[in-house]
Amino acid sequence: MGFLKNLFKPKPNKFLVLLEKQSKLTLQGVEALVEYLDDPTEEWANKINKLEKEADEVRRILIEDLNQTFVTPIDREDIHALSRNIDDIIDYAYSTVGEMDILNVAPNDFMRRIASLLVEATNEIYLGVLRLADHPGVAEDHAMRAKAMENRVEWVYREALGALFQMPQDVEHVVEMLKLREIYRHLSNAADQGDAAANVLGDIVVKMS
Repeated sequence: MGFLKNLFKPKPNKFLVLLEKQSKLTLQGVEALVEYLDDPTEEWANKINKLEKEADEVRRILIEDLNQTFVTPIDREDIHALSRNIDDIIDYAYSTVGEMDILNVAPNDFMRRIASLLVEATNEIYLGVLRLADHPGVAEDHAMRAKAMENRVEWVYREALGALFQMPQDVEHVVEMLKLREIYRHLSNAADQGDAAANVLGDIVVKMS
């Protein structure tokens, strides 16, 4: 009986499976960024690099499948956009670590606060993708929560920028300000991509209803 039940059970949509895998790797990458900001070692930097490459590979497979599929259960532009936005999140996590290394910038509490919010936002996106097929209403709830996280990141980002201008105005500190602003910008951009991914999730739900 169990065999027959599984036989007639519909196969999971391959694009949703790939989006789930990509969003999970992205979540793991952002979680690794949090660990790096607590312990900025080569080990954590390499972990983020590895996860970014794995997520890139999943995206390449998804795009190839998309190009070879005539009819898709979800609008192909939405699939492409959601994958791209999710990819951009982990790309910015990866580039944040790279810029910190190049510019010789040490982690601070503003970075840690933003990264922690990024984990929450990325987790909401991952859960939204997981629920998309069977519970689109729940997926939309997760998308809204991800957008709320982006708003909180914006407040911390502004607070961080404000703190920069409280630093002494000599040449040494101006250079430090420029370095920190660049790192904050990378983290803020990651949050913007999370917001964009949440918007696409919401659009998909509307089209499914």
